[in-house]
Amino acid sequence: MTRRHATLTTSLGDLLVVADGDALAGIYFEGHWHPPAADSIGVEVEARGDTLVSRFGRQLDEYLAGKRSAFDLPMAPIGDEFQLAVWAMLRDIPHGATTSYGELAVRLGDRNLARRVGNAVGRNPISIVVPCHRVVGADGSLTGYAGGLERKRMLLELEGAAIVAQARLF
Repeated sequence: MTRRHATLTTSLGDLLVVADGDALAGIYFEGHWHPPAADSIGVEVEARGDTLVSRFGRQLDEYLAGKRSAFDLPMAPIGDEFQLAVWAMLRDIPHGATTSYGELAVRLGDRNLARRVGNAVGRNPISIVVPCHRVVGADGSLTGYAGGLERKRMLLELEGAAIVAQARLF
């Protein structure tokens, strides 16, 4: 298989889904802060005709219906060593829980890395599946989200997460 992309229409808006071989390489919202370069998304395919994209679509529908709390999909995000470490930590945040950029920095061994963690979180190429929406401000408030704060709020509310006041750390 080759690098390819399809667009899925969802209750969150259209999602650009990029696959590379048998793994997800990107999921991007309309108006995403850091969209992929047009020459990096491969050929366009029909979503329902692509096994991986269809599988993601089914799992996303289950998640949005409250019937799924985790995704079971192969992923191949492209990033530097630090970004990959941060994105791996994002996958460890339980459904319905939140953490802060500072807490992730502490887990990496240096609270002063919080801004760098924020940059890595903001560049997460596999939205929703790698749950960067579960990272909030130190006081539990909503902070930036590459797909927009309304989508972040919607995802957190769907999961029953506390979105204002104290962050529930994992």
